[in-house]
Amino acid sequence: MNTSPSETAPDIHFMRITASTMNQICALSETLSPAQRIMVTDNVRSIAEAHFSDSAWMRAIYAGDTPIGFIMTHTGSDYEDGIDCPGVFLWRFMIAYPYQCKGYGKRALEKLIQHLKPMGIPLLYTSCALGESSPEGYYRKLGFTPTGKYNGEQIELVLQLDTYTVL
Repeated sequence: MNTSPSETAPDIHFMRITASTMNQICALSETLSPAQRIMVTDNVRSIAEAHFSDSAWMRAIYAGDTPIGFIMTHTGSDYEDGIDCPGVFLWRFMIAYPYQCKGYGKRALEKLIQHLKPMGIPLLYTSCALGESSPEGYYRKLGFTPTGKYNGEQIELVLQLDTYTVL
């Protein structure tokens, strides 16, 4: 019997954040280490920012019935949001600490790519701060490469979706 993680792990899917799930999703930020909390914006702030942006798309990340993370994208450049990007920007992405290093983040990113590819979107941008607990190495492992640009003090990275293959 084959029991590889992909066959035994719960299904990863995105769900809208509702009034009844908001507190659970916001509490996921509190599971991060102090060093990670410096690098990752709290979900409560991200949810608030999404509600004031016409270009934001946000979802809770679930493994089966369990909320494990948060994802938010932004489409196009928007001076008010502080994003200068020609395409889709992975604005926020977090996996709660108890679910890190188990493949959930990679599977959530692949789910996002499955959502974006049929729309003909060739590139996915993101940015991150450098330093202790920076997710830069994680993003590079997933296939993102530096663009050579910086968003303030954050390095900008891009993932080529049209050539992306599941790792």
